[in-house]
Amino acid sequence: MRLLVVVDMQNDFIDGSLGFEGAGDIIPGILSRIEEYKASGDEVVYTLDTHGEDYLDTQEGKNLPVVHCIEGTDGHKLAASLVDALSGCKSFLKPTFGSRELGGFIASGNYESVELCGLVSNICVISNAMLAKAFAPEAKIIVDSALTASAFPDLHQAALDVMKGVQIEVI
Repeated sequence: MRLLVVVDMQNDFIDGSLGFEGAGDIIPGILSRIEEYKASGDEVVYTLDTHGEDYLDTQEGKNLPVVHCIEGTDGHKLAASLVDALSGCKSFLKPTFGSRELGGFIASGNYESVELCGLVSNICVISNAMLAKAFAPEAKIIVDSALTASAFPDLHQAALDVMKGVQIEVI
């Protein structure tokens, strides 16, 4: 069985406080990939970057002082165009870049492959791809470069290169 992980496709990363030009452009491709996985009987899950009102007092908040993805706000919600497609799929709320809960889920699933897509390539996508590699070392871990993005093209490419270097298949 294969697993598709849709990472942090939330309003704040698309057109909110950390939104950037081009972030929403990957949505049609992600929708197609979700449909493909579901049609073949494979599993789809998603993550939600999730912070509280104390965000600016956290380690992340001190280093990235932009309030975002506060639970209960519009910015925390999935992009509206993905809500139906991800309805019924398991979600993982994560207070930091990588989700330990997702890692444990991947480890218990005996997946032949784990594909990740979403935002942001050089922060949460790479973090969760590395966790997937650590928790399922024999599974093929895949990141489609057309289904992830960053506000910083140089960091996007660097993240893809680093992932290739640790045997994550970048397509």
